[in-house]
Parts: sequence; structure tokens; C-alpha cells
Amino acid sequence: MPITKQTVAEKLAAYLHHKLTLAELVDWAESALMDGELDENHIESLAAVLARLGVADVRAFGQTWEDCEDTLQQLGYAAHVEVAAA
Repeated sequence: MPITKQTVAEKLAAYLHHKLTLAELVDWAESALMDGELDENHIESLAAVLARLGVADVRAFGQTWEDCEDTLQQLGYAAHVEVAAA
């Protein structure tokens, strides 16, 4: 099954919802880039996003909220924040 923009957006959303750790996101991105079958209609943009996510655990790169927003925007998605009482 090819990796699509939606696939990447879902993984990033899982990270933002604390369902994936940064290490798990990075591992997935590295594997997806090396072994995954990327949607042929968006190979270049998916490869660029996955490459960026693959180094997010390196201190010099990191993964800020703004980075997540930018990545989602590149994929055609938008992030929305909801604040709820704990």
C-alpha cells in the first residue's frame, strides 16, 4: 500500500496527540523513506517531508509546533488546537 500525504498527516497527527513518541515518528519516517512505496503522484514532496521528519530527533533540527504546522500545510492539511479542562 503506497504511502500518501494522508498517511504522513495521520502519523504526524498521532505524534501531536501523543500517540507516537518523537522517536517512533522518526523511526517510521526513516523506514518509510527507505523501504516504503511512495504515492507516485507526490514522490518529491513526500520524500522531502519524510526526510525532514527522519532527522527530527537531531537537536539541530528538532520538531517544533511550527514545523508540524508547516509540514501539514505542505501535505494539504491544517492543524487545529482544542484546549479542554484536564
